[in-house]
Amino acid sequence: MTESNLSQFVSGPNSVSINIPVKNGLPHFKDVCEMLAVQDYDGPFEVICVDSGSTDGSDSLAEAQGFRVVRIDGKDFGHGKTRNYSASLSKADYLVFITHDAIPNDARWLSELIAPMREDTRIAGVFSRHIAHGDADPFVEWELEQHFKGLADFPVVEITNRTEYDANQGLRQIFHFYSDNASAMPRRIWEQHPYPDVQFAEDQIWAKEIVEAGYRKAFAFDSVVRHSHSFGPFETLQRSFDESRAFRKLFGYRLSGSPAHVLKSAAYLMKRDIGLALRNGWWRTHPSKTCSRLFEAITRPLGHYLGARDRLPDFMTRHLSRDDWIRSL
Repeated sequence: MTESNLSQFVSGPNSVSINIPVKNGLPHFKDVCEMLAVQDYDGPFEVICVDSGSTDGSDSLAEAQGFRVVRIDGKDFGHGKTRNYSASLSKADYLVFITHDAIPNDARWLSELIAPMREDTRIAGVFSRHIAHGDADPFVEWELEQHFKGLADFPVVEITNRTEYDANQGLRQIFHFYSDNASAMPRRIWEQHPYPDVQFAEDQIWAKEIVEAGYRKAFAFDSVVRHSHSFGPFETLQRSFDESRAFRKLFGYRLSGSPAHVLKSAAYLMKRDIGLALRNGWWRTHPSKTCSRLFEAITRPLGHYLGARDRLPDFMTRHLSRDDWIRSL
C-alpha cells in the first residue's frame, strides 16, 4: 500500500469525506474529479481515492486534483472491504461513497445528499438519484428514470410494522434498495455498522441491516449523479445471473423460479420495448440497440432463472458470472 498526502484530514461539525474506489476510471473519472472540485457545500470536505491498480492514469489525475490517493494491490480489493478501509482513513462526520464513473450532475449534489442526515439524526443512510450518461441509449435512460421515479414515493423508509415487513417481499426489496454508486452515512453509524466484506450487493446488505436495526434510510431525489451502463445480450445474461445468485444467497429471494416465468417475463419485456421503440421512434434513431433489446428481453429473465438455481455445473457458473470474471482480471 502506498499513499499520497495531498490533502489534509478534515474534521469538525458537518465535515465530509468522499471515498472513491478507483481502477482505470477514465474517461468518466475526469468528469467526476472536475465536478467534485466545484461542489457548493457549507462545511469542509476531502476526497480519498483508493486505487487498486490503475494503468490509465486515474491515480495521477486524482493527485493532480489535490485528492488523497492510496494505492492497494488489485488482489486486495473488495467492494465492502475497500470502502471500509477508505472510511477508516478519515475523521469526518459524514462518509460519502461514490464510484469512479458516477458523475455529480451539479454543484449541489453533495449538499443535497448530506441534508437529510443533518435534518434527522435517525437517518443512517442516504443515496442519490441516478440519471443516464449523455451517450446512453434511450432505453437505458428510460429505465433509470422509471426506476428512480418509483423510489420517489419512498423518500424516507422506516420499519413501523415488522409483521408486514417480514411478510411482504416487495416491501423488503424497497426498504433495502440502496446504491453506493453515490451514497452517504454518518461516521457514527459506520463505526457500528461497517459494510459487509462481500463481493456483490454490499450496499443492499448494509441497508437491510440498518433498517432492521431500527434506523431510517433516505432517498435524496435532488442529489443527482450521472451513472449508467448499456449491456448487450450476453452481458445482460451475466449481470442478471450475478444479481439473481446474490439475491438468492443473501436475501433468500428467487427472482425467477421456473421456465414458465422466464417466458412470461421475456414476452412482457419484448412487448414493452417494442412499444417504446415504436412510440418514440427509437427503432429509426437506434436500430441496432432496438434489435439488441429483443434479445436482452430473453437473456435478462434467463439469467435470473439460472442464478436462482441451487446447483449448476462449475463450467456454467464460470462463464455466466461477470462478477467472477471481473475479479479475475
